[in-house]
Amino acid sequence: MLRNLLCLLLISGFVLALAGTAAAFEQGNERKGKYLFRKNCRSCHTEGASAEPLNPISKTQAQWERAFQRYERFECADQWKGFSESERNDMLTYLYNHAFDSPSPATCE
Repeated sequence: MLRNLLCLLLISGFVLALAGTAAAFEQGNERKGKYLFRKNCRSCHTEGASAEPLNPISKTQAQWERAFQRYERFECADQWKGFSESERNDMLTYLYNHAFDSPSPATCE
């Protein structure tokens, strides 16, 4: 009985872990995302430029995910529409993986 309960708990934990992983976004190409972010976004998102300064540690992982889900509300939404879904995912992967609360936050801006 105890053994069956332990097996059931172990399987339940495994299923929950898989479900959590599936709910997360699909990882893109981080190197390509870094290139795209620097090429297309940094010119406006730096100190003294026209938009709020941004770099990976400007936001938490959850904040980056929300930003990419609701990019239509940004002033630069027209530029975002020019990116493919894959390119947006690549940029999100770069920013997410080096966000303020990530295991490897960005060390330079």
